[in-house]
Amino acid sequence: MKELRHSSIAFYVGFALTLAGSVVPRLTAQDAPPVVGEWTGTLNPGGQPKKPVIVHISAEQDGSLRGTIDYPDQDVSGVQITTITYSKSTLHFESTPGLCAYDGTMDKDSTRITGVWKQGGTSLDLVLKRTP
Repeated sequence: MKELRHSSIAFYVGFALTLAGSVVPRLTAQDAPPVVGEWTGTLNPGGQPKKPVIVHISAEQDGSLRGTIDYPDQDVSGVQITTITYSKSTLHFESTPGLCAYDGTMDKDSTRITGVWKQGGTSLDLVLKRTP
């Protein structure tokens, strides 16, 4: 009888976990905002060498966004994006460690974001293109 009670409890616990897993909303690839992915662009500071930039944006299960920035020519990667929002085709992010901010608008086919990169009192146009 004791064995039967343990197997019944195990069944109900397993059932409850399965049910909870199906009820909790999960972010799927279809639900992810179009800004999620890898984006590349090149900063052109005029008289200085051009600087490639790679922006990685991902979505958490709760729908919040997070990201990092890489500067390949400087061998710097994983600079944390501390604030990031995306709404109605408009992307905004800031990186406190990188002392930069970006505001851009995504095109209709979700392959380019055209905007302005601000860093150290300088504003530069920056087009980010989705990396396949």
